[in-house]
Order: sequence, then structure tokens, then C-alpha cells
Amino acid sequence: MTRRNCTEIMADYRTIFFLIGMLLSALAGGMLVPALTEILLDQEDWPVFIIAALITGFIAGALVLTNRGKLPPLSVRQAFLLTSGAWLALTAFAALPFAFSGLGLSYTDAFFEAMSGLTTTGATIITELDEAPPGILLWRALLQWFGGIGIIVMAISVLPMLNVGGMQLFRLESSDTSEKILPRTAQIAGSITRLYFFITGSCLLAYWLAGMSFFDAAAHAMTTIATGGFSTRDTSLAAFSAPGIEVVAIVFMLASSLPFVAYLQLTNRNFNAFWQDGQIRFFLAAAAAATLTMWFYQIATNTGTGTTAALRAAFNTVSILTGTGFTTTDYSLWGPFAVSVFFILTFIGGCAGSTSCGLKIFRLQIILKSGWRYVKQVTQPNGIFVIHYNGKQVDDKVANSVIAFGLIFVLSFATLAIILALIGLDTQTALSAAAAAIANVGPGLGPIVGPSGTYAPLPDTAKWVLSFAMLLGRLEFLTVLVLFAPSFWRR
Repeated sequence: MTRRNCTEIMADYRTIFFLIGMLLSALAGGMLVPALTEILLDQEDWPVFIIAALITGFIAGALVLTNRGKLPPLSVRQAFLLTSGAWLALTAFAALPFAFSGLGLSYTDAFFEAMSGLTTTGATIITELDEAPPGILLWRALLQWFGGIGIIVMAISVLPMLNVGGMQLFRLESSDTSEKILPRTAQIAGSITRLYFFITGSCLLAYWLAGMSFFDAAAHAMTTIATGGFSTRDTSLAAFSAPGIEVVAIVFMLASSLPFVAYLQLTNRNFNAFWQDGQIRFFLAAAAAATLTMWFYQIATNTGTGTTAALRAAFNTVSILTGTGFTTTDYSLWGPFAVSVFFILTFIGGCAGSTSCGLKIFRLQIILKSGWRYVKQVTQPNGIFVIHYNGKQVDDKVANSVIAFGLIFVLSFATLAIILALIGLDTQTALSAAAAAIANVGPGLGPIVGPSGTYAPLPDTAKWVLSFAMLLGRLEFLTVLVLFAPSFWRR
């Protein structure tokens, strides 16, 4: 390769380096928030965040200054690189406050915690959260909050362009200008960001009125809206023993799992478009059906009665379905049926364009429609059957990409579970940890990674594998896996 070719290749990456530098600058600025909180509360860990912010800011400044100027537009290939590269860079530097803190975490543990935060997974290796410095607790919440808005913006602007797993269904730029909610994608991202702030503030106020302290309300509001699940307490929301707080959590977990673009339709008084969205109706129906099932199951098995069982069923079902991961009870003790239901719910997730994770409701709908179409084609060989989604015909190419995504999802889960088993994890821990990480839910099953455990006892190798699994699931698999294809790197 000639020197000129090397220069051209580096020039191709200038935009990527510049944008990563800008994101790291924002991350460095975010580190000052817990630093200021520590100072105001007269805590001793504020230098941890200052040092981490200086290191992050220095690298960010170097990337921005060395790549400033007129930048070439991003190609599809560069968009793939930027998406994975940005998430890895942000995680690497977001881990610094954890590594520098007095919690005694290795960089492996710090990276795992940061990845869990930014991917809004909610799996933690930190024990004794009740005694942790407030700055660290706030930093965990901020990471999930940043990750939540990042996922929404990526879902509306990047993934449709990359045609990942059927996301092209949600292209905002249509040839029919009457279908545009706002003129440009950037404007939509700005509107959604303002909406994100508003919903977070509403959740904070609701938690505070329900009995939380302002600090706890702020931290839990950020992790609820991000459907992340990080808490300030070891026992999660069970520590507050307040039904009102659980109700607030249920409402905002559901709200955060609906498409944020649909909320813009409500602000534009387009109520019919919101309520007629097949994805929204299917998701709410699934949440209601799963809640009723678990409520009746508790009554039938004498593990709960009345409204207490109903609230436990609703809270834990919604928490797992939306991928939030808050807990109020160890549902793995409810019996094998409950464990099976929650394990299945782990994979489903919320709606596309929300902060939720998992397979996504629209993909489940299209997979079911594709399966039913195949059944009809077998019984009626001469018939012509078309898949419709929200009143529009779904192209076979889109349907095939959704089915392929589902296959990759299952194969990735199986591969990761086998790898974890080879590392030495028992079957239940390996399966549930792989599912919880790849679906970005957080708590798994069993005494180690279950609702009452943490990921701290796992070996370092398993933590790195699970960190990769969290990234893989959050970035919709193909965005990461395509980087391992040799053809991707050929010009």
C-alpha cells in the first residue's frame, strides 16, 4: 500500500474521529455533574471525576483539533464504523471514574459497569450500593440516561439508513412530504431530545411526590426513562416499600418503551396515528396479557393474593418486558412456570424508536405474519399473500431482513451461552446471563446473576464476553458483526 493510499484512507476516517471527539467532549462535560454533586454534598470522591474529565477532555480535544476543517460526508460504511467505534470509545472513558474510585474495581469491572450503563442493560458488579459515594451512583444513572437518548437518535437516523433488521420501515425521509413529521431528521432528533428532557422531569417529579428523596428521584428517573434499571439501592425499588413508587415506575417504563416519534404525533394533535399504530397496540396488549397471566398464576399457586399480587405481577412483568430490570421481589422463587415466562419476556423488548431493547415488537409482528403467510401458501399454493404493517405493504426484502435478524439473534444468544458455559458458568447462569446481556435486560436467573445477585462473582473472561454481548444487542447485531466480514474492509 502506497503512502498516498494510506493518506486517503486516514482522510476517510477524519469525520469519524471528529465526531467521536465531540462525543467524548460531551462525556467529559457530563463527568463534571457528579463532581459538582460530590463537592456540594461535602464528599471526598470529587477529584476522581475531575481527573477522569481531564483525561477524557484531552483525548477529545486532540481528536477534534487534528480533524477539524471541512469534513467529508459519512458513507454507509463509515456509519457502521462510527456507530461501533463511538460506543466503544465512550465506554472506555466512561469506565475511568469507576476505576479511579475507592470501590476497588479493576478496569475489567469498571468497563463492564460502564458498558452496562451506556447500553442501558442494568447488570451491575457493584455491591453495597447503599454505601456507595453519591457521585458514583449519579454517574451510573447519567450513563444510562445518555445511552437512552443515544439509542433513540440512532434508531431514527442511523439504523434506517443502514437497513438493519427491517429498520428501513421507519425511514423518516419519505418521497411523500406529507408523511414527514418534521422537515429534516436533525429537527426530529432535536424535538425528541426536548421530549426526553420533559418526560425525565415528569418522572422525577412523580417519584419525588411518591416519597423518594430528590437525589433518589433524579437517579431513578434517568434510569427509568432509559429503561436501564440502575438503582441507588442494593434491593432496587424494593428498598422503598412504597406501592406509589412502583406505580410511577410501571407508567414511565411503559411510556419509555413506546416510539418517541409517536409522541411527536401527539404534540401535533395527530391522535389517530398514535392509537392506530399496530406496534403500540400489540405492545400494550402483550404487557397486559403477561401481567394478567402472572397475577392469576400467583393466586393459583398461593404465592400472592389480591392487589399485592397484581402489583408484583405488573411491576416485574413490565420491568422485564421493557428491558428495564428493576426488581421488587425475587421472581425466580415463584416457580418454574414464572421463570419460563420471564425468560421468554427477556427477549421481546419494547417498540422500535424507544429506549427499550430486545427483539422489538415490530419484528415479532412481522415474523408472526411471515409464518402465517407461509402456512397459507402451503394450504393454498396458487394464492398470493401480502404482508401488511400499519396499513402498508411490507416488501419481501424487508420481511426477509427481519427473519434474518431473528435468526442472528437466536444464534448469537446460543453462541454466547456456550462460550459462558465453557468458561465455567453453570447452565442456568450461562443461559440467563447470555439472554440478559444480549437483550440488555440486566438481571438474569439464579442466585448469582438473578434479581437478588450481581455479576461480581463471574470471572473476568465472562465479564468481557458479556460486555461484548451487551454492545452486540444494543447496536442491533449486524452493526457490529458486519465489521468482522473481510469484504467490509475491501474498498
